[in-house]
Amino acid sequence: MDVGIQTVFASYGWPGITDGQVYDEETRLALLADELGFDVVWAVEHHFYDYSFCPDNTEWLAYIAGRTTNVDVGTAAVIMPWNDPLRVAERVALLDHLTKGRFRFGMGRGLSRREFGCFGIGMDESRERFDEGSMMVKRALETGWIEGDGPHYPQPKAPIRPAPERSFEGRLYAVASSDDSVEAAARLKARMTMFSDRSWKSRLPSIERWRGLYRELHEEEPPPPLICDFVYCSNDEGAVASRGHEYMASYLSSVLEHYEVMGDHFEGLKGYDAYATAAGALKKMGEGGFMKGFLDATASGTPEQIVDTYRKRWELIGPFEAAPAFRFGGIPFDEVEAGMRLFAAEVLPELKSW
Repeated sequence: MDVGIQTVFASYGWPGITDGQVYDEETRLALLADELGFDVVWAVEHHFYDYSFCPDNTEWLAYIAGRTTNVDVGTAAVIMPWNDPLRVAERVALLDHLTKGRFRFGMGRGLSRREFGCFGIGMDESRERFDEGSMMVKRALETGWIEGDGPHYPQPKAPIRPAPERSFEGRLYAVASSDDSVEAAARLKARMTMFSDRSWKSRLPSIERWRGLYRELHEEEPPPPLICDFVYCSNDEGAVASRGHEYMASYLSSVLEHYEVMGDHFEGLKGYDAYATAAGALKKMGEGGFMKGFLDATASGTPEQIVDTYRKRWELIGPFEAAPAFRFGGIPFDEVEAGMRLFAAEVLPELKSW
């Protein structure tokens, strides 16, 4: 089983923390991941707000790759509507050269109205922008040339230099939480990327749909999907039930604020039908119900509880790649590091044996 870490670059929940300290802590965790035997360091792309801020994950990952020996680095994800496809293809090709193939490329389309607003891009364009731009980049990495005649990214034919040297077959990922994103991931021949934010039983139909489309379009078996959990790991069950839940609640508050997930703005918004439905359901269940669903879905707790959660998920949905995030919700760094070391010592060997 492939197990990495997810870095989220948040300051929400840490009063008085500086942006520099956020980056120092995430960098220390990335270097520790290499030391402890994790497979990959994943980095998000977000902008402007305490929820998360990593404006160029490829730049930060290039630094991490230069400081490490074994661990892969990956984008989870480059948000395509916020980036020019030509520049994405160039950055990806360059980073793959620098890492000698230790790079995994993940893409997403974005969900935050606040971030889209600062870029001056309408969310109703996100689906078209993602589909157009992601396919341009995929072809460019396969052929060494990029071109496009779509409405959003008209691009004269241009070479990608340094020219791509390795296939991204098996190293392509796409965030897929809605039905149209599931279809897009399958078309791209990308691994489906998800977050543990709701019941896996309810997510299984989407996973099976991606698998079916993948088989139909590419005539081969799909690879395992990638799943990110938010993990507070401790041998102290009391700490898990008290502090761990407090940190999780703080993180969920940042989610509710940043994505406005209970708002009405998803109604009638092209490409966000699933989120409009989810917003209605969340309003009915309230923040307490949201918290319970999140805790039931994510792998957090003592090492034994975490392994049990992963095992039950494996039995339900089949093999998957894991990307636990250890730093979120205001957790003091010493607790973050201790939890990550404990996970590496007692959970990682078990998962690696699957």
